[in-house]
Amino acid sequence: MKKFPIFAAILALNFLSPSAVFAQHGMPGGTPITFFVTSEHIGDGGNLGGLAGADAHCQDLAEAVGAGDHTWRAYLSTQVRPDQPAVNARDRIGTGPWYNFNGVMIARDLAHLHGDTLELARLGNNLTKLSGLTEKGVIVPGLNDFPHSRDGDWDYVKTTPYSNRHEVLTGSQPDGTAFPPELDYTCDNWTSNADPAPGDAPIALTGIVGKPNAQIGFPDRNGGGNGSWNSSHGTRGCSQHALVRTHGIGMYYCFATD
Repeated sequence: MKKFPIFAAILALNFLSPSAVFAQHGMPGGTPITFFVTSEHIGDGGNLGGLAGADAHCQDLAEAVGAGDHTWRAYLSTQVRPDQPAVNARDRIGTGPWYNFNGVMIARDLAHLHGDTLELARLGNNLTKLSGLTEKGVIVPGLNDFPHSRDGDWDYVKTTPYSNRHEVLTGSQPDGTAFPPELDYTCDNWTSNADPAPGDAPIALTGIVGKPNAQIGFPDRNGGGNGSWNSSHGTRGCSQHALVRTHGIGMYYCFATD
């Protein structure tokens, strides 16, 4: 009989209502959730409605599980555009510490989160496959969990909640800052669902002039590029279909600022 990974039962909690999830997990007393990976995508690829739309999505998801008393911000950078200064993801999320659904500390402050010193970089933050949970307390499905030949096909992935979807949008460099403006790493500052023009060569795992894409990271630290939690490689475009080709669906990190 075919056996599935032990966390299959945990992933199945995606089907439960927030109240049912709390009945299973319980919110740790005295340690409110202040970090999560979005369990739901907005559904328009890299067009999140800008930073305001992304923040509102964080707030809505938090409120749905009883954590709406915090101010939530998306961990997303934006790049310099005419009349628009760059915004660094690390400057949007408060000062920490941040805790996941189970009360496990992800990082104690910004320096710990980003490895700002050599010592902190060696130590690393506490974002792993088992701690990078959604607001419902669910593990994000990743590589080798439930492999399928159609993992890169949106028509399959959108109806298969166990499919590999571990890429999270960040648009950020490893230190949490915005990229220079020459290349688009943010799907035009989270307002575009555009893909490369038909006939263009496939996009490498990096930003290329004229090739819309978004920089991503991995909550499970397991994927292409350098496996970074916040800055590993780019996507194949900014449409919902393009995000899936490198195993993402448009999820991102949310942090409470207070």
